Amino acid sequence: MNALAREAFAANLGWTAATALAVMLVTFLLALTMGVHRIVDSAWGTAFAAVAVVTFGLSGAHGDPARRLLVTGMTLVWGLRLAVHIARRGSGDGEDPRYEAMLARAPGSRNLYALRMIYLLQGALVWLVSLPVQAAQYTPRPLSALALAGTAVWAVGLFFETVGDAQLARFKADRANQGRIMDRGLWSWTRHPNYFGDFCVWWGLFLVACDGGWQAAAVSVVSPLVMSVLLISGSGKRLLERRMAGRPGWDAYAARTSGFFPRPPRYR
Repeated sequence: MNALAREAFAANLGWTAATALAVMLVTFLLALTMGVHRIVDSAWGTAFAAVAVVTFGLSGAHGDPARRLLVTGMTLVWGLRLAVHIARRGSGDGEDPRYEAMLARAPGSRNLYALRMIYLLQGALVWLVSLPVQAAQYTPRPLSALALAGTAVWAVGLFFETVGDAQLARFKADRANQGRIMDRGLWSWTRHPNYFGDFCVWWGLFLVACDGGWQAAAVSVVSPLVMSVLLISGSGKRLLERRMAGRPGWDAYAARTSGFFPRPPRYR
């Protein structure tokens, strides 16, 4: 990024922080009306899409048009698909058990605690994790092979997320599978195809940002690193497996199936 782009990018950071905050505050008000905070999970993808669109609108005089279109389109496809999927999955259900357990420990008002610990925290994470989406749009270099490689990695991630979610939805829709462990399709290659997909999506977007130069890479490298930690050791894989550990068949499934990176199942 040249000196002018750096100044514009710094201003963009303020606008995108306000955008992420606005999405989360609107979602919070909707949650108060509906009586459940689980809808914030749908706002996660929506907030990324909003950040990408705002950045696209502000970066027109500074970034390569092809990269701006590419990274905005990648983010919109990923974010809106995720938002719609989560909204459909949770439609008609009560509060998410994770949030119910968290809010049960609230020292005062449950809603104010939720605002601080769920909405504002997720808004901050959206802003931080979206740095490759923002930095990539302020780099004037034309696209090269590295951007194509990043797009390929992103596409692998989107495939694992989309197909894995669809396979799990069909499995759960069959009453004969109630109480059983999903171990078919992509779920036989990794216990978390959706989390692995997210991992690829954000490393792919980071590579597209790197294609713009070392400064964009330096600004945005924190994004895939934070997402990797969250998905593997934070609120993703670790917490879900803690909840799944007591289910019949889980130990055998975990023994033969990769915990994260896909590989063929190992049968003894």
